[in-house]
Amino acid sequence: LTDGNYTDLTLRCWDYFVDLMRNVRTSELCEWKVISRPYSELQGCLEFWAERLNYSYPNALAEQYIFQSHHRYFHNCTLEHPVYFDPPEDVLLAMIIAPICLIPFLVTLVIWRSKDSKAQA
Repeated sequence: LTDGNYTDLTLRCWDYFVDLMRNVRTSELCEWKVISRPYSELQGCLEFWAERLNYSYPNALAEQYIFQSHHRYFHNCTLEHPVYFDPPEDVLLAMIIAPICLIPFLVTLVIWRSKDSKAQA
């Protein structure tokens, strides 16, 4: 099977998805319980044919259809709960290193204070 066949098969996956989405009302486009089946069908179909034809998944063509689905159907959906991302690497590194650098200082301070209290006794 050739690239042309994979392209044709993924187009069929897309057409099936579009057909399933015709049953979804505009007011329901952002409700996961309503759109999960069509979305999962699209993803499953793209993955099935990629695997069947020994393509990697995800691949550029499959991703194009997923992006297209978001652009066409889900672009107005907002998240009720914000998605948290990792901080930039330099901030993350500072957050990791700062406590590590404090440990020797704190250990030294505790030892110094304990010696000082013994000397006074």
